[in-house]
Amino acid sequence: MAARLYLDHAATTPMHPLAAEAVVRGMAGWANPSSPHSEGRAARAALESARNVIKAAYGWTGELILTSGASEAIALAVTRAQVASKLVSVTEHDAVLRMMPDAGRLSVAADGRIDLAALARALATSPAPALVAVQWGNSETGVIQPLHEIGKLVKAAGGVLFVDAAQMPANWKGGDLPQDVADLIAISGHKRGGPAGVGGLLVRDLSLLLPTGGQERGYRGGTENVPGALGFAAAVSIPENLAAMSGMRGRLDQAVKALGGDVVADGALRAPHIGSYRLPGLSAAAQLIRFDLAGVAVSAGSACSSGTMRPSHVLAHMAWEAAAAGEVIRVSFGRSTTPADIERFISAWAEIAREARARAVPAEAAA
Repeated sequence: MAARLYLDHAATTPMHPLAAEAVVRGMAGWANPSSPHSEGRAARAALESARNVIKAAYGWTGELILTSGASEAIALAVTRAQVASKLVSVTEHDAVLRMMPDAGRLSVAADGRIDLAALARALATSPAPALVAVQWGNSETGVIQPLHEIGKLVKAAGGVLFVDAAQMPANWKGGDLPQDVADLIAISGHKRGGPAGVGGLLVRDLSLLLPTGGQERGYRGGTENVPGALGFAAAVSIPENLAAMSGMRGRLDQAVKALGGDVVADGALRAPHIGSYRLPGLSAAAQLIRFDLAGVAVSAGSACSSGTMRPSHVLAHMAWEAAAAGEVIRVSFGRSTTPADIERFISAWAEIAREARARAVPAEAAA
C-alpha cells in the first residue's frame, strides 16, 4: 500500500528535523527568560539569539515581537496600531477580517490583486493615518499582491501598511518584498517548518503600536516561548527550494488544464507553493473525500475555513460564480514535496475527473 501523500503544506508543514532538535534543546533550558538569575539570563540569551536569527532570515532590521502565532501577530498589529482609520482587502484571511469588522473594504480585480484605484480613493477619504491591511500571498489562491505599488500609495497618504506574510517563505526574493515597504508584518513558525505555537510581528517602529505592559518589550503578556523561538529560528535558517516548487506547480497547472480543469488566477503572479484548481462537475467536498481515499491530503480553501466547507469569500470577490467556486480545491507544497508526488497527484486527479465525467453522461442522457 502506497504511503499517504501530503499536499496541504499551506495549512501546516511538517517540522524540520533540525527545528525539532532545537525545540528539544530549548526544553532542556527550562528557566524563565525574565528571571534575573544565571539560569534566567541563559534563557534570555537563547531567546535573543533566536530573535536575531529570525530577523536576519527575513532581512529585517527593525523590531521583532515574538507571539503565539500569526493570528496573535495579526491581532496585535490591527488592534494596537495607533491610527485614525483602517482599510482591509476583501480577500484577506479570516483571522484578519475578524479583527477588522468596522474597517473599510478594498475590492480586488478578477485576478485577486487589489484595485489600486479603489485604494487611492479610500486613502483620500479616510481619516489619516490609515492602517491598510493586505496579504503578501493569498492563502487560498497564492496570488501575490503588488506591494510596492500599494506601499507607495500608503506612504504618500501618510498611512501604515500591515502585511500578513504567514505564507511567505523566509528566503523569498521575488518582487514585492513586504520588508521593503511594510511597517508591520505577521509571520508564522509552523508554516515554515517550525513548531506550532510561535510566530511574530516584524515592526519597523515600536511607536506605531500602543503598549499594554508585560513581556516582549511591553507588547504582550505571558512567559516567552524559548523552545518555540529556537525551533522557529532553526526552520527559517534552512532555505526552501522555491525554484523546484515553482516548477512543480507549473507542471500541475499544465496537467490540470490538459485534463479539463481550471487554474484559479492562471497568469497572475502566485506563490510558488500554492495552487487552486477547479474540477468541473464535482464538488470540493466530494473531491476531498475521493483524494483522501486515494491517500492524498489536500484542502478546500484555507485551513480555518475548509472544515466548514462554506463558500470561499476569496473566490466570490474574484467574481467566481458560487457553483464553480464550490468545485475548487487547494494544493500546496513543502520541503518534502517531489516531482514524483506531483505525478501521483495528477494521476489521482485524472481518475477522479474520468469518474466524474462518466457519472455526468448518464445524468445528462436521462435529462
